[in-house]
Amino acid sequence: MGLEEEIEALREEITNTPYNKSTESHIGRLKAKLAEKKEKLENQSSAGGGEGYAVEKTGDATVAFVGFPSVGKSTLLNSLTAAESEVGAYEFTTLNVNPGMLQYNGANIQLLDVPGLIEGAAHGRGGGQEVLSVVRAADLVVFVLSVFEIDQYERLRKELYENKIRLDSTPPSISIAKKGRGGIRVTSSADQDISENVIKEVLRERGYVNANVTLREKVDIDRLIDGIMDNRVYIPSMVTVNKVDLIEHDYAQKVNEQLRDHDIDPDEAVFISAEKEKGLDALREKIWDELGLMRIYMDKPGRGVDYDEPLVLPYGSTIEDACDRLGGEMRERFRFARVSGPSAKHDEQQVGMEHELADEDVLRMILRK
Repeated sequence: MGLEEEIEALREEITNTPYNKSTESHIGRLKAKLAEKKEKLENQSSAGGGEGYAVEKTGDATVAFVGFPSVGKSTLLNSLTAAESEVGAYEFTTLNVNPGMLQYNGANIQLLDVPGLIEGAAHGRGGGQEVLSVVRAADLVVFVLSVFEIDQYERLRKELYENKIRLDSTPPSISIAKKGRGGIRVTSSADQDISENVIKEVLRERGYVNANVTLREKVDIDRLIDGIMDNRVYIPSMVTVNKVDLIEHDYAQKVNEQLRDHDIDPDEAVFISAEKEKGLDALREKIWDELGLMRIYMDKPGRGVDYDEPLVLPYGSTIEDACDRLGGEMRERFRFARVSGPSAKHDEQQVGMEHELADEDVLRMILRK
């Protein structure tokens, strides 16, 4: 039996096994084994890949437009950037990953129009794994939904989940320290619904014989496996609803109800018409907010403050992070910095490497000669 058949057999057994206290250890072992088989299959096929799928990340952040065929991703990319992604009123217009650059608030944000996903993409249908590998490298996923097909949202999320993409969450707080003997010892700071025996069975299935395991949060079997595996990626996401120019006003209420059915707050979704270029300002602003970027204006010796091309950093960045982004010998020559703006107690505050910056700070580096 090949790997693909083994994976399908494991999936079927998991689906057909009722979950209860007497079966949870068995299900835990099956899910751990399934994760291992899927990882092995991906490693075997990782040498493949189609034309246009290896896209170099450039700019200050990368955003992937994810949607089923013909939802308007290519039109949207062209409306937001100077890219020329082919547009057509039929499925699978985009066969390669097409990048474009959105310039907003002084930042260069790379937008990727990936080929339309189809169900089964995570298992290789329609070149899906190559597409999903590009999504895994993004800093933000934007679900592009047709106003007439909101139900596509859950199917898209499922495809991303199957490819180890965890949206809008953080890695499980789990640590595993191997040791020479003594078996598996489990310590938890939270009450767990799954038994200690289940936790040990899952770990043994992943090859752990002697280890100290610490759980700092409540986990189910799936999240436990996520904490053990090292191939999960955690990415924020947002939703934009396209083609709103094609509906009557009365239909908008139905769309809002459909969004709520999928736990999407209609006030958080961005309604657009890529074709008519409506709602794009709100979309640009939402993308900026979801990326969590901030602008740092550099005060350059002899030239003053550069407000046109700010240094763009993630929220929470420090002076040390700014030095790393600026590169060169900045870190080695650093003496101190002067900061004016929201993060400073007063103008021209003298700070060190550990100082945390804020959006629209003005920063001047004082360097050793």
